[in-house]
Amino acid sequence: MVEKKIETTVEKLKKYLEEIEKNNKNGNKINAILQLNPNALEEAKEIDKKIKEGKAGRLAGKIISIKAVINCLGLNASCGSKVLENYKSTYNATVIDKIKKEDGLIIGTANCDEFACGWSGETSAFGATNNPKALGYVSGGSSSGSGASVAANFCDMSLGTDTGGSIRVPSSHCGVVGLKPSYASVSRYGLIDMSMSLDQIGPIAKDVKETALLFDIIRGKDEKDPISLETNFDLKEIEKIPKKIKIGILDFKVKDKRIEDLLNKKVKEIQDRYKWEIKKLKLKYIDFAVSTYFPLVYVEFYSTTRKLDGRRYGKRIEEACGPEVLRRIIGGSEISKAENTGRYYHLALIAKDMIIKEFEKVFDEYDCIISPTVPRLPHKIGEKISIEEMFQYDALTCPINLSGDCALTMPIGKIKEEKEEIPIGMQIVCKKFNEEKLFQIARSIEKLEEK
Repeated sequence: MVEKKIETTVEKLKKYLEEIEKNNKNGNKINAILQLNPNALEEAKEIDKKIKEGKAGRLAGKIISIKAVINCLGLNASCGSKVLENYKSTYNATVIDKIKKEDGLIIGTANCDEFACGWSGETSAFGATNNPKALGYVSGGSSSGSGASVAANFCDMSLGTDTGGSIRVPSSHCGVVGLKPSYASVSRYGLIDMSMSLDQIGPIAKDVKETALLFDIIRGKDEKDPISLETNFDLKEIEKIPKKIKIGILDFKVKDKRIEDLLNKKVKEIQDRYKWEIKKLKLKYIDFAVSTYFPLVYVEFYSTTRKLDGRRYGKRIEEACGPEVLRRIIGGSEISKAENTGRYYHLALIAKDMIIKEFEKVFDEYDCIISPTVPRLPHKIGEKISIEEMFQYDALTCPINLSGDCALTMPIGKIKEEKEEIPIGMQIVCKKFNEEKLFQIARSIEKLEEK
């Protein structure tokens, strides 16, 4: 029997770099990676040296891309915008320090919707991200390059950010696994944020186990982020198949019946194998989640962009940004002006509290909620769709940002559309800070496909 040679970090990095050279700007033109880490090869050699000496961390050998809104020393945190295209990070975000401490290798920055404002990956000033699993279709946004870089085999894992579905939507469209962690479970220090009350950094990977590993590395209390919290999570526990689980299948009108059929097929497989209790679940307030979400995002985004005045770094945002960013700035400005009457932002906060309370009540009875991640198929790159149609992308994901709970998307099949087979994701939602149970459930479902 010939012993299989273990691939070194250097060898793996070179394979990924070859794939990026072949299909990022050329070939399939995925356009997922904006900038490569110029020191990656030297860092890979150092990691291999540690592995040989038995001193390597838990991410040794893992190659990771990062959304271009996360600061990584020496790399451009462009936010997918001409405003910051020449801004080079002078420090590491806490999540980057944690990855490096465990010997993960940052391969480069991933493309994204401009300032994370978008649903499709098309608003980036550096071009749309193509879907590696369905060429010609959008990859989903705003963490478009993060989802696509993993799906295109440019890296093992990626870090994205999720404000209303920005990790889960591209992960679903690209057929990979993505986690929106509980609010405050991962430090946001070093994140160029869009919405202070909703943003969360999270992992994307090719399977549930890898996603859980990266989450375990980046989670936890950070003195540089006063809202961050320490949470209980044991990675070994995710391999346990729970004996009793009560699942609520969200009652929601899906635009494409084929998505609903795929979900129902997967739910039947779960019930047949594990005999978990499954019931239909109606959420009273989910229909106004999107209209609650946008006043909060617009006002907070307007506030955070006031520092981009062209005096300290970058260009003045109103003069260099794209139309979607400008639309949100104007919207946020107008809502802020009207706020002395408490008409919009204040009412949105009241509605958000109602949504939080409804989810709390649901989780008193149910262990998790299951739904499609996205209730529609992705559109083609360049196809004009209405704002109302765009809002559909976040209809099932943004409620979880409002509630602060944790949610994961995982692939459950594909739908044939013209010549392409488009991946479809299933969203699993668990109570805030209950990522361990979330990963147990997701891993149990993943095992249905394992031989």
